[in-house]
Amino acid sequence: MRFRVICAVLSVFAGLMSPLWAAEVTLSTPGAEKALEKALRTASLTLSTAAETSPAPADFLAAARADYARLLGVLYGQGYYGGDISIRVDGREVADLPPFARLERIGKIALSVRPGPAFRFARARIAPLAPQTDLPEDFAPGERAKSGAIRAAAQAGVEGWRNAGYAKARVAGQDLIVDHRSATMTADLALAPGRKLRFGQLLLKGESRVRPERIRAITGLPTGETFSPVALRKSADRLRRTGAFRSVTLHEVETANPDGTLDITATTADDKRRRIGFGAEYGTDSGVTLSAFWLHRNLLGGAERLRFDAEITGIGGDTGGMDYSLGARLDRPATFTPDTGAYILGEISLEDEPDYKQRDVTLGGGLTHEFSDTLSGSAGILLRYSDIEDDLGKRDLTQLHFPLTLTRDTRNLANDATRGTYLGLEATPFLGLNTSASGARLYADARAYHALGERFVLAGRLQAGSVVNAKTRDVPPDMLFYSGGGGTVRGQPYRSLSIDLGDGKESGGRSFLGLAAELRADIRENIGVVGFLDAGHVGDGALPGENGDWHAGAGLGLRYKTTIGPIRVDVGAPVDGDTGDGVQLYIGIGQAF
Repeated sequence: MRFRVICAVLSVFAGLMSPLWAAEVTLSTPGAEKALEKALRTASLTLSTAAETSPAPADFLAAARADYARLLGVLYGQGYYGGDISIRVDGREVADLPPFARLERIGKIALSVRPGPAFRFARARIAPLAPQTDLPEDFAPGERAKSGAIRAAAQAGVEGWRNAGYAKARVAGQDLIVDHRSATMTADLALAPGRKLRFGQLLLKGESRVRPERIRAITGLPTGETFSPVALRKSADRLRRTGAFRSVTLHEVETANPDGTLDITATTADDKRRRIGFGAEYGTDSGVTLSAFWLHRNLLGGAERLRFDAEITGIGGDTGGMDYSLGARLDRPATFTPDTGAYILGEISLEDEPDYKQRDVTLGGGLTHEFSDTLSGSAGILLRYSDIEDDLGKRDLTQLHFPLTLTRDTRNLANDATRGTYLGLEATPFLGLNTSASGARLYADARAYHALGERFVLAGRLQAGSVVNAKTRDVPPDMLFYSGGGGTVRGQPYRSLSIDLGDGKESGGRSFLGLAAELRADIRENIGVVGFLDAGHVGDGALPGENGDWHAGAGLGLRYKTTIGPIRVDVGAPVDGDTGDGVQLYIGIGQAF
C-alpha cells in the first residue's frame, strides 16, 4: 500500500515537472523578409511538434530531419537558391547524427535559415505554346525566380494544348540553370503536344444500379468531337448532379485509338438509394417550423429522383393557426438533352394566416435546364385549385400557372457566401379557368457579397415583386406580398405589413420592395457575429415602392459554423414603422441570405 502511494505521488510530480523538461525550439532567419519567415515557421515540422503535448525525443529527431527538405522547399518556392539551413540539437547538427541515433533527452533545438539573395529570371521560356495560352505573369525575365512560377508555367502550357484538343500534351524536358554570381536563373521548358484527339467511347467501370444506357445519356460525352477538358468536366458534373452517385470519376485512357479517338473511363459508386431528413426553425412570432423529407435517388433505374416533403409551421406562434403542406416531386435527368431534366409534382396545403385561410391542390410538371455552371432555368405548367377565406370574402380559384425561373449564382458557398452574387428571377403568368381574371406575378431576388479583409464580409440583398393585370381578389393570397419576419424584415413581426382595406380588414399587397444589409465578422475560427438592417415596403399598386408603407428592423446575430452550415441566431427590433414593437428572435441553419 505504501509503495503504491509513493508511485502515485512520483507520477503526479513527473506530470507537473514534464513541461520543465520539454525541449526549447527556436527559429532564426537573419536577413529574411517577414513573409518568408512566416512561411518557414508554418512549414517547420519541428515547431509544430514542439506545440504538441509531451513529444518524445525520437519525434523531435524525425521532425528535424524532415525539416531540411521542407525548409529548402520554402526557400525555392520564394526564389532563394543560395540559402543555408542549419538544425542543431543541443549543439550537434542533425544531419551529422547517425541515422538510428537515440537521445534520452533533448534540451534545445536551434533552427537557423539564412536565405541569401533572392534570384530572378534571366530568361523564362516555354515552347511550343498553343494559341491563346495564358502564362503566369511572374514567369518572365526580371521577376522573382520562384519554383512555383515554373510549375505554374509548365501546367499552363500543358493545359493550353489540352484545351486545344491535344489531350496527351506533356512537359518533354526542362533546363534550369542557376548563376550564383549574378543571382539569376535561366529556365527553358520544352512541351510535347502530341497529336490532336477526339472523344471516343465512354467505358463504364464499377457496379451501379443505374442502367448503362442512362449513365451514357446523362454524361452526354460528345463522342467524335475534339477533346476538351471543359467538356469532360461537364460530363462528370452531370452525373454528380443527379445525386444518385456517392463518387464519380472520369479519366482518359492511357493510349489513344489508331483513328485518333480517346476513350474515357467513368468510375462510379452508387449512393444509398433512400434517404430521410428532418429540419427545424424558430421565430418569435412565427413559432416552430418542422419539416421532413423522404428521398429515393434511383426510382426506375435511370437516376430518377422521387422526393416527398412534409412541413408544419406556426407551432406555438402568433400567426393564426398552423400551416400544413405535403408534396411529392419526381425528377428525371437527361430528358431531351444531357442538360435538360423533366419533373412532375403534386402538393396539397393549408395556410391558416391572421388575414386569410387558404387550401390548395396543385398538379403539374415542367422542364429544367442547366445553361452553364452558374446559369440555370425552368419552365412548367401547373393546374392549381385554391379555396380561400379572407377579408375580401369566400371564393375559390381554378387557374393554370406557367412558372418560369432563371437563376444566376456565382457564390462560393450557397449557405455561407463570402464572395460572388446571386440573381433569381421568377415570372408566373396565370390563366383563370372560372370567374377569376388572368395576370402574372413577377419577383426578383438579388444578393451580393464582398469580403473586407480576412475577417469581415459585407452582404446586401434587394427583393422586388409585382402582380400585374389582375385585381387582389383574383390572386391567391399566398401570391400577394407581405413584409415582416425572417425572410423579409427581421425585427418586425411576421407578415405585419400589409394593405389596410379599412374597417379592420387587411390583405396582401400587389407589390413589394425589400432591402437588407449585413456586416459579418469572424471573431474565432467557428464563431462569428452579424449586424443587420432590413427594410420592406408593401404597396397596393403594381409598381414596387409606391402607394404603400415602409417599415424597418435592425439587430445583432451570432453564428456558429458547422459542416452543414452556420447555426444562425438573430435578435432584432423595429427601428421604423408602426407594425410592431419588442424583440424578435430567429433561429435556423445557414445565413439569413
